[in-house]
Amino acid sequence: MDKIREYKLWFLNALIRVSPMSYSSASTQPVWCWRDGTRRAALDELAEEIPVAIEYNATPFAVMMASPADLDDLALGFTLSEGIARQDQYESVQTWVGSSSARLAIEIATPALEPLLALRQRNLVGRSGCGLCGTESLPGVLRPLPDLRGRGPRLGTEAIERALTELEPLQALRNRTGATHAAAWCQPDGRICCVREDVGRHNALDKLIGALAARGTDPASGFALVSSRASFEMVQKAATFGITVLVAVSAPTKLGVSLANQCGQTLIGFARGRSFTAYSAAGRIAALEPIYTSLTAPIDN
Repeated sequence: MDKIREYKLWFLNALIRVSPMSYSSASTQPVWCWRDGTRRAALDELAEEIPVAIEYNATPFAVMMASPADLDDLALGFTLSEGIARQDQYESVQTWVGSSSARLAIEIATPALEPLLALRQRNLVGRSGCGLCGTESLPGVLRPLPDLRGRGPRLGTEAIERALTELEPLQALRNRTGATHAAAWCQPDGRICCVREDVGRHNALDKLIGALAARGTDPASGFALVSSRASFEMVQKAATFGITVLVAVSAPTKLGVSLANQCGQTLIGFARGRSFTAYSAAGRIAALEPIYTSLTAPIDN
């Protein structure tokens, strides 16, 4: 208890409490550039990242580095994707942003959730977009996932190609700084209707999940596109929320593919231009459905 009290005092002293406000996600820095043997002075835009403290019912839970934008979405998305509470148990969030840090004070229903919070309390400051952030027990790392089989859209290859084409100009912060990840929600035809960015790939996905939940979007009604690799945390977060198709620009990990197979999520990696690789549940992709069906059909003896 003494450590918790000390941590709470640290919260109060370290964070400057102000009214909820927006915070610039990038700042300008004078730099020297060296190009082809020539130097020149220039102004460069840098992505901001600040420590964001998350607490539930006044109990500190985690501190992570994040871009100081869409923090309400981060609060809701993190709560849902980590399986901390269902959306009907999520009551409110108060967001305080100071000069160099932020605090998300989340209220969730029922004291019955307190044992879960105690089990999964995260005591370490996480790196940018930390997916584990100091989780201390194995049950807090690998959690049961919902069965996604029999749900989700049937996608044409052109939908994935369209989403990839649309994503590039929609990454406003990345186009300014070159230092952020994006997560986008796409309609079955590939049209992007929501994008969230962050210095951390996990945070970008959490922000997207929070935005979708706040809008009441059915996670089986489209697909998610991320500009990063598909590590197991990304697969787990998406599946926990009910996202049936996850498309990643870079590679998946072995554990990520294993989790996707276990829960029936379609996991696509190396999605670039007109190419991609399907690693699990490929039957949701129209062009791959016939061969996928034949490979997974029972063998008659």
